[in-house]
Amino acid sequence: MSRAFTGMIAGMALAFAGYFGGFGAFLLVAALGGAGYAAGAWLEGGGQADDLREKFVRSRR
Repeated sequence: MSRAFTGMIAGMALAFAGYFGGFGAFLLVAALGGAGYAAGAWLEGGGQADDLREKFVRSRR
């Protein structure tokens, strides 16, 4: 799947959330989409899920 198509799907999801759910739903969808993108990019770049979890736990201490 190309990046342009993925961006189009993300834009459509944000548009639907903004139209039907209001601005709060738009922000929630955008934030969760960004977090999912960041986690996916981390894992695709060779990171391990355990490394991501350890960084989160370490930052909470």
